[in-house]
Amino acid sequence: MTNKKLTYCDLGTIDYKETWELQRYIFDQRYKNKIDDILLLLEHPQTYTLGKTADRQNLVGNEEYIRKNNISVYDIDRGGDITYHGPGQIVGYPIFNLNNWTKDTHKYLRALEEILIQTCADYGLTAKRNSKYTGVWIEDRKIGAIGIKVSRWITMHGFAFNVNTDLSLYDGIIPCGINDKGVTSLKKELSREIDIQEVKTKILNHTLKIFEYENLMTSDADNLFKNELLNI
Repeated sequence: MTNKKLTYCDLGTIDYKETWELQRYIFDQRYKNKIDDILLLLEHPQTYTLGKTADRQNLVGNEEYIRKNNISVYDIDRGGDITYHGPGQIVGYPIFNLNNWTKDTHKYLRALEEILIQTCADYGLTAKRNSKYTGVWIEDRKIGAIGIKVSRWITMHGFAFNVNTDLSLYDGIIPCGINDKGVTSLKKELSREIDIQEVKTKILNHTLKIFEYENLMTSDADNLFKNELLNI
């Protein structure tokens, strides 16, 4: 499809529930073809989310642990098991119409992985897929988690990419239900703090290329919520 357009919005740090509600609204507007594809990049406060097939036993932190660390817990409508979101982690929510790209959820998952693999390569890191598990790995350490929902070929949810993430908060869960592998971040692999905005720019650029967008519009959070974009 020619002249594909993407709207990009950096939401900064925003509550998980608020973003989930926003995603659902954007999804509906995208399905009605009232807006173009949208990519939201953001950070969440401390949050655990459990997907539709999650095993509750993978939430190993007790109520005291969750309260002490001020962690919100949500059961949500994406695929996959349990994962962590928090400061220093870039979360990406692509709300794309796959009718304009490829109507194949597996190819879509591989494309999201490729965005993160290429972003790691920008920092001199060799990241890869795992044939058994969705996501992005550096050796046996997971740096990027992916969980999506696709309905009527419109996507929701997306990926979580550890940049400067406090990895100790993964101690409260068995990430993605995988108990024999670790987690990592750009900061841990490179032994230095990484500029979050720089990483967001790299993710955006790889998204534009991999999904073959020709036109980009950016919207800041204020404009998004002032309804200039969504016409609420």
